[in-house]
Parts: sequence; structure tokens; C-alpha cells
Amino acid sequence: MYNNGGDLMKNCVVIYNPNSGHIFKAKYLKEYKNILNKHKYNVKFIGTEYHGHAKEIVSHLDSNTDLVISMGGDGTFNEVMTGNLERKKRLVLAHIPVGTTNDVGVMFGYEKDIMKNLRLLLNGEIRGMDIGNINGRPFVYVAGFGKFMHIPYQTPRKLKKKLGHMAYLIEGAKDFFMPTKMHKITYKIGDIEKTGYYSFMLISNANRIAGINNFYRDVKLDDDKFEVIFCNFKRRVDIIRTFALLLTMDASKVSGIEFYKTNHIEVKFYDYPHKAWCVDGEQLDRAVLKYDISINKNVKIMMPSKNIKKNFAKEKD
Repeated sequence: MYNNGGDLMKNCVVIYNPNSGHIFKAKYLKEYKNILNKHKYNVKFIGTEYHGHAKEIVSHLDSNTDLVISMGGDGTFNEVMTGNLERKKRLVLAHIPVGTTNDVGVMFGYEKDIMKNLRLLLNGEIRGMDIGNINGRPFVYVAGFGKFMHIPYQTPRKLKKKLGHMAYLIEGAKDFFMPTKMHKITYKIGDIEKTGYYSFMLISNANRIAGINNFYRDVKLDDDKFEVIFCNFKRRVDIIRTFALLLTMDASKVSGIEFYKTNHIEVKFYDYPHKAWCVDGEQLDRAVLKYDISINKNVKIMMPSKNIKKNFAKEKD
């Protein structure tokens, strides 16, 4: 199909959660459509109706879809990514943040205004990005277990909608005063194999985590590596010290944290974790004793140009 100027139009699908607020009222969807049309995209808007729906939508899209835009939180983007990686022919994805913390959106270079972000995206670039995989479940930027990791998926939705990021801080304060569970695990990274008791583990491909900017100082999203930390702190004073240091220095430099850069790790628990893993802010469905974490390379993501030089090691494909 061609537009009035005779230019060939591309096809775009926008997947959004209608319950995310006023920004998805009909008048705003019309404005988003106008912006996309001006950038030579025909667009179809599909609102999600239940958990997991975004994954189903993407997995069944026509192969002539040129761009899929996720409008929602990090969990929505995770669903879209999961559906895409299940396809024989993968599509180009994009994510415009509408959630509470929006770590991925900030990392990509988005701001707060949805209209502006849509224009930033459509004037941006397509890059190949590493996507993590835990027992077959993709994660765009973070997966982990242990102390505080259940907070993103257990914080009540109503509280998040009312208080925003403060809701997470309130739930975190509650968990801080709860006893810290230590997990006996064995992990294997290359030739390294170690057994110990840990309160926290984090695997990520991001420089912003839980609202903390520059969690790592030199993360590249296309270097075939994710960053891994293990923490065995149990005392509250050690937890306070660690989080204070994370606000001012690279996590890999904090004393007492075991840090690695790798593209594959195996983790074995000796007892089932008492809380589920957190994957991009959502709960990993099934608890098992063994986890295999690897990387999907070169997944095509469209994003603003703003932070590309900072976030990517390779030149444009």
C-alpha cells in the first residue's frame, strides 16, 4: 500500500495494555496513528486482555509485519520478546515504556512524553541485541532470585498505579526487616565451579536496574556477555552498606560480591527457592532445582539513536 505521496507504506503493530491509563484513550491512539502514518507506517493497535496475551499476539502475526511496538512496562516487552523468539521468522521489535520503573526505556534513551518517545523511536536505528534465556524463558535485561527479587511481581498493582516507584520502596522496606534466606547452590561458569550459601543472585544485560542508573559502568548490549553477581550478605548492616555502595560505584567493584561476565551459567539449588525467580519484573512460573542461563544473539530491536553509541560495541549491521 502507498501513501498520498506515492511512498510504499510499511506495516506496524502496536501492542498495549488498555488498563495502563489515559494514554491509551481513543484520542491518543489516533495521535499515535498519525505519527506512525507520517513515518510511512500503516498501523494496527491491539490491546491485551490477559496475562500472556502479548506473547500470543506476536507469535501469530503475519511475517510481513515490519515493526512490532510494545507499549507498556518491562514485563509487557518481555512477553512480546518471548512470542517473537518462538517464531520461525523473527520480527523487528521496539519498546516504548509506560510502566512504573521502566529500566529498559531509560536505558534505550526514552523520556517521559509518549508522543516524543514515539518520534524518537521512528527516527532511531535497528540494532542487534543480546537477549538472555533462562530455562527457555527469555529475559530482556534482568533475571534473579533471593533478597528483594520478589518485590517487582508481588507489589500490588493498585499500589504501583497510585504511588509509582515509591510502591517498590515501601515493599522493599518491609522485606528489609524480614529474615534473609540463604540458598545453598552450586554454580558453574566455564571452568569455574563453586558451591556456597547465597542470599541474592542477579543476571543482567543492562546498565540500569531497579531504578539505579549506572548499576554497571560499561555494559554493552551486543558483546555476547551478561553480567552476573552473587551475594552472600545476611546481616542488615551488610545489606545497607552494599546498597549504599551500589548508588555510587560499579556493582562489579563492591567488596564481597562475586562478579562474572559470561554467556553461559548453570545454577543448581539443593532446595527449591522459597520465592520464585524474577524475570524482567515478572514471576518465573515454575520453580525447579536446575537453571541453565544462556544468550540469544543479535535479536533485532529498533530504538532511539540517543544512547546507541554508549550501549553498543559493534557498528551498525
